[in-house]
Amino acid sequence: MRISRRASDLATSSTLALDGRVKALIAGGADVVNMAVGEPNFPAPAAAAAAAIAKIESGHVRYTPAAGTPELRRALAEHLTATREHPFAPEHVVVCHSGKHALSGALLCLVEPGDDVLVPLPAWVSYVELIRLAGGRPVEIAPIGGARPDLAAIRAAITPATRGILLNTPNNPSGYVWTRDEVRELSALAIEHDLWILSDEIYRRLIFDDTTFTSPLAFAAELPGLAERVVIIDGASKSFAMTGYRIGFAAGPPDLIAAITRLHSQTTGSPNAVSMAAYEAVLREEPPEVEAMRAEYAARRALLLAGLTELGLEYVRPDGAFYAFPDVRPYCDERGAAGFCEDLLDEVGLALVPGDAFCLEGYVRLSYALSMERVEEALVRLGRFLESRRAAT
Repeated sequence: MRISRRASDLATSSTLALDGRVKALIAGGADVVNMAVGEPNFPAPAAAAAAAIAKIESGHVRYTPAAGTPELRRALAEHLTATREHPFAPEHVVVCHSGKHALSGALLCLVEPGDDVLVPLPAWVSYVELIRLAGGRPVEIAPIGGARPDLAAIRAAITPATRGILLNTPNNPSGYVWTRDEVRELSALAIEHDLWILSDEIYRRLIFDDTTFTSPLAFAAELPGLAERVVIIDGASKSFAMTGYRIGFAAGPPDLIAAITRLHSQTTGSPNAVSMAAYEAVLREEPPEVEAMRAEYAARRALLLAGLTELGLEYVRPDGAFYAFPDVRPYCDERGAAGFCEDLLDEVGLALVPGDAFCLEGYVRLSYALSMERVEEALVRLGRFLESRRAAT
């Protein structure tokens, strides 16, 4: 049987593959601290579970419209209007099986074969592969200091083949939050060069200290035509810890939303009715668990950053999401960060993700979506490993 080139050329998600390996080690009895996966270790809010159970017990669990239930689309439109400094209506929203599903649908509807899409680094593992799957060419733009966007380099990379820009703030893997000025400059570039912006805002609510989140749509009134070229990707997995519910959405111009709906009607049918009921419940009334989770992440972040600083590792301060992305190049051999992470797992039982998974060699991603005790243990193991590396040189 011949497998299509489309599938053959597609890489497996490196973070999911690493997480699978680590979980297999743990299942086999190994003592591993797993900082490789970006999955909250909290249960979903009680309101989500109650709504899901009520939906199941109602007996009305049937196919829904391909774009999602009218009730959830209205709830999402109201939520977006309240949080993105721009008005939304239900026809601006399509419900999807996850943020990743929304992202892939949007790219398949935006990208023509041969189109260039600018991807500021570091970039989440699926961006590059999904652009390629859509027939586009990802153009990777190196950051400043491992995380900060290089706006001059982004501008210089624009060519007649450039069609769009992929924005992710707060960023996975670095936790960097683009400043309002940076987002405005990117938005102005999109207007100047007739580009769309695909804005992945899945970590929008996980912000710390005095940092503020800015969506490109904050400048829609100031920059005429911007609203027609911005697509938002978001979902329930991170802020609401609803990873297994697999529910998210894309929001943007109605013609694009209609196109994504047509695509999904032929490929995935309708979103999960039970998950949609759960998502609507947490949008309608703010669950108290959300702020409690954010506060716990803030405490873990403080512990982790203090530990990384004490260990002498350099990083750009992560003000969002639940990751840190330190520079480990002084401790790498010819195998780079991948070899560093392989040895780290084998020698001290600590699982991190190498930066090359995010298209940036020499860095590693640590997820603090695990308990304070495990964060403390991870720092102890990392310190022991770094000391052994220093002693060997």
